Parts: sequence; structure tokens; C-alpha cells
Amino acid sequence: MTETLRITEIFYSLQGESNTVGWPTVFIRLTGCPLRCSYCDTAYAFQGGNTLTIDEIIVQVKTYNPSYVTVTGGEPLAQKNCFKLLEKLADIGINVAVETSGAIDISEVDSRVTKVMDLKTPSSNEEYRNLYQNIEYLDTKDQVKFVISNDEDYVWSKNQLERYQLHKRCEVLFSPSAGTQDYTQLADQILSDRLPVRFQLQLHKILWGDVAGK
Repeated sequence: MTETLRITEIFYSLQGESNTVGWPTVFIRLTGCPLRCSYCDTAYAFQGGNTLTIDEIIVQVKTYNPSYVTVTGGEPLAQKNCFKLLEKLADIGINVAVETSGAIDISEVDSRVTKVMDLKTPSSNEEYRNLYQNIEYLDTKDQVKFVISNDEDYVWSKNQLERYQLHKRCEVLFSPSAGTQDYTQLADQILSDRLPVRFQLQLHKILWGDVAGK
């Protein structure tokens, strides 16, 4: 049976987040997400899109001759064939990352793929969906991300950092929620508490705002 995925968009831009920030990257945005985070900025990907075979997706990706590919959503792992897409992208020698909510089992993600996994903070209204067993499948090339909207989120994120010793397993990202969390305040808190985390701004929003496909 032909392996297909529902795709919202495939586009070429600068990576705005994670440890490859600034690198030209092909983004494959899958359609659909079982979560409804309060700070979501990709609600347009919840529905619609076009059905493509994995081979058709790879043909489009290759036209950009990229060094980096990020598979994102929505929640890309909600589509089972995403796991096969990640494997086939890795097979052709591209640096592949998947951005996932942390609400779906990541144990079957190809070991060559970098996982950028959220732990949903209280303000997301989706904290209860966190699958903490996923932490066991993170390694040094991966990242776990906290989107922080307020002081409650910050304290909660600090507690998870300590409880699971996340910084000893992978890179930890503290990202201020755009339009909600003051950037400088969060940076000052991280420095004051001497946290072993990377402060992260969304480069693509600084450059292009909320324009889709950027």
C-alpha cells in the first residue's frame, strides 16, 4: 500500500529555533494536531492540506538541495507514516529533526533523527498530555523545550528541569511565549537562577512576524 501523509506546506526558510537556528532548512509541515495549546501559532495546520506520498515529499525536498530538514506540524507524529518519512529522509543523508508536542510516544523515531520535544507548561492548558516516559528516549543530540508565558510556567519548568535532570540528558530550551512573556524578564530570571538552559527567541518571528510559510 502506498504510504501517504497529509501535508499543509513544504517551504524553505531559516530555522528559527533549536540548536540549528539560523541555518537554511526545508520545513515539512504535516496537517492535524490532537492538542489545542493556548499559545499555538500554527492553528492553520489543524485541517486541510494535501495528500502526498512519501516519495513525492522527498522529491520536493530534494529540489532545495538542503543540509537540514525539519518535520513539524501541528503534531507530525499523529500521522503514523511520519515515522517512515523520518527514516527515509535520514536514509538520503540529510540532517533531520522532528518537532513534537511530547504528547505522543517518541520511542519509534529513527535514532538518526533529532527530536525537539515540548514539555507543555501550565499556561498551555495541555500540561496533562505530557508523556514523561518520553524523556527516556532523549539523548545528547536532542532538545526539550519549555514555552514560558508567565512566572507560574517558569517555576514549573525549573521544577521539571531539576526533577528529571534534563540538562544531563539533552539540551534544554526556555522559550518566551511571543506577546505574553517579557523576553528580558525571562533572560534575567535564567541568569539569576544560573539555570543550565538555552534561552531561545523565535528568529523567524523577529524577521517575518507571523507570516505562514516562513
